[in-house]
Amino acid sequence: MKRKSRAFGGILLVLVGVLLLIRELRPDLFKYWDWSFFVIGLGVFFLLWAILSRSGRLAVPGSILAGIGGILYYQNLTNDWASWSYIWALIPGFVGIGVVISGIIDRNYKEAFTGELTLLLISGVLFVVLGGYFGLQPEITRYWPALLILLGVIALIRALIPGKSKRT
Repeated sequence: MKRKSRAFGGILLVLVGVLLLIRELRPDLFKYWDWSFFVIGLGVFFLLWAILSRSGRLAVPGSILAGIGGILYYQNLTNDWASWSYIWALIPGFVGIGVVISGIIDRNYKEAFTGELTLLLISGVLFVVLGGYFGLQPEITRYWPALLILLGVIALIRALIPGKSKRT
């Protein structure tokens, strides 16, 4: 396992070095390149490392970094830095995505899909509610109560469906 990790790390360093060398030699190829791509790339690195080394733990920081990189790319592209007032609510959702990916990699499906989907929904609700107060379009925020209703229905269904009881 360590050998695979070292090989993957070596391949990654070579690829990053080639990319940076091309950037130095041909800067015109990177005129749309943004600094936030480094954060996204680091997240993708963690995700690939998690998949190739079959170590699901690495998927959580990978999804967080890739998600934050995506947020930074959006903010740099639109110059909408004030969106941090509500866009931070997506970060728990990135954690949930990472845990789901981790569960899939580790073949622990039940644990991956139980609480994490709820975490994703809560993140979405927070994003829309806070965005409604701090800057999202009014057309979008009009429907945030529907997300609360959906979250409540999911909680009711989970409460009403009998689960496996533990017998000792």
